[in-house]
Amino acid sequence: MAWRRGFRQGSNTPSGIAWPGIPLPHATIQPVNLSPSTYGSTQVGTAPVDAQGRPYFLWWTNISLDDFQHKLASPGPDERAYWMGALLREANTRHVWQFVTLDGVCAAWPRLIRYLGRSRGMWAYLLQMEEPTWPPAEARSG
Repeated sequence: MAWRRGFRQGSNTPSGIAWPGIPLPHATIQPVNLSPSTYGSTQVGTAPVDAQGRPYFLWWTNISLDDFQHKLASPGPDERAYWMGALLREANTRHVWQFVTLDGVCAAWPRLIRYLGRSRGMWAYLLQMEEPTWPPAEARSG
């Protein structure tokens, strides 16, 4: 009986994937290193930034942590949604909640979904919301 992705239940060996005569390496579980150097932060519990003080999840732009936090507090709902979407799309989920609240994400959801990309379904699931159809019906040519 298949378990997940071709693995047999109770086994670390994929079923039906090996070539004849070639042994498969057995998977071993290694302890995870959760030290700050693993994800670039200087201390556990501080903002996840790189060596220059920029948030690691804003890799495509040169923006400081303070500037990012100001953009998240912007009076313009579209600008807030863009930067919140970048946070949810690019950051590790454990770091998201250092910057936004659940109520804030839920309130911005209608504007936010366009900026989530492939993570849209994951966030809909985590927030227990219906996954939106993308692109919206009015944007599809017909």
